[in-house]
Amino acid sequence: MVTRLAVPEESTMHDHRKLGRELELFGSDPLIGAGLPYWLPDGAIVRHSLEEYVRDVERRAGYRHVHSPVLGKRELYELSGHWSHYRDDMFPPMDLGGEQVMLRPSLCPHHALIYRSRGRSYRELPLRLAELGGMYRAELSGVLGGLSRVRAIQLNDAHVFCTLDQVEDEAAAALALIRRAYDALGIQPARYRLSLAGDSGKYVGDAGKWLRAANILRSVLDRAGLAYDAVEGEAAFYGPKIDVQVVDSAGRESTLSTVQVDFHQPEQFALEYVGTDGAKHRPVMVHRSIIGSIERAMAQLIEVHGGAFPAWLAPVQLRLLPVSDAELPYADRIQRDDLRIEVVDASRGSLGARIREGRLAPYQAVIGPREVSSGGLSIRLRDESRLDTRPVDEVLAWLADEIRKPLRPANPASAPGFPEPPSR
Repeated sequence: MVTRLAVPEESTMHDHRKLGRELELFGSDPLIGAGLPYWLPDGAIVRHSLEEYVRDVERRAGYRHVHSPVLGKRELYELSGHWSHYRDDMFPPMDLGGEQVMLRPSLCPHHALIYRSRGRSYRELPLRLAELGGMYRAELSGVLGGLSRVRAIQLNDAHVFCTLDQVEDEAAAALALIRRAYDALGIQPARYRLSLAGDSGKYVGDAGKWLRAANILRSVLDRAGLAYDAVEGEAAFYGPKIDVQVVDSAGRESTLSTVQVDFHQPEQFALEYVGTDGAKHRPVMVHRSIIGSIERAMAQLIEVHGGAFPAWLAPVQLRLLPVSDAELPYADRIQRDDLRIEVVDASRGSLGARIREGRLAPYQAVIGPREVSSGGLSIRLRDESRLDTRPVDEVLAWLADEIRKPLRPANPASAPGFPEPPSR
């Protein structure tokens, strides 16, 4: 569900559709179709950096990555409940050799089948399966918009299979991952929503289990000390969820990240594990998405940062600006594998014009005769402040460390001799 909130007058958010075209991040074409954007080179760099970050965070948190097909037989979604409760948002079945297959609207049925591909023991739980996988929603043309609402979605999804005693801690850990990622991305949630069942009849499962799941999620929010709104009618058809809401430049609110507790699908798929007593028990599923769909996350990042992405996401992290062709050979020799460096020579305009052109880059360096003769480099930050000239290798090592800081669990001290740069 998308609602509209007032955007503060002082908001500096940008329309990601306009800025995405101007910065050549993504585009669309009628021959591909509405709601099916493509990614240009700079946009693909940002997207891939985001995906690599999420995979690394998940790996460090004990998730195991899997890969599953974007198609499934109609029977799969009948069993999961998507066909009964989500059919209007699914693309129609395709007839293949007497069977009907469908583009999946969700990854959870596939992960349930991966779980039950062999017998499981309590010693394996919690089993955390994660995937950056494609899914498809048959959105109407009238609701499509840039990257915020698309028909082909790359979802940062995961499912934790655990015992009942483990559910709350796993849901709490998932919420903590979301908050950590938002800090690294520079995203501020608009609010936290506890999405509960309504009286529409679209919900499945036992009322007692719904109440237990909702109470678990309430406890998770309370433990985190977060204010939240409890809203009926916004739950998934199989269980309640915590929704992390964001707001775009037009004041539209939408869900970016979720944590869900699901007792229903483990029953539907007859999922089991052998407990300490030697008997078979039913696991609980925690559905969890740190940044939701890559497309919607990218839209939010573009709007929040106006294209001036955090340095670790920026398509170009360091722009080298030789004053003239005489400094070009020196600039061309400055490279480092873990930095995205671009040399912008004098053919691109005057020095002032090139500096202005690169205003969104996190770091720039003007290279003149003094830098060439000394073998040094002086860094210019986005706020136009500058750091002292230092040897090239020392500067590049400091930059690489500075750029990685938001990605580490703790921020170590900066390299000796360099000041902490201003916030940017």
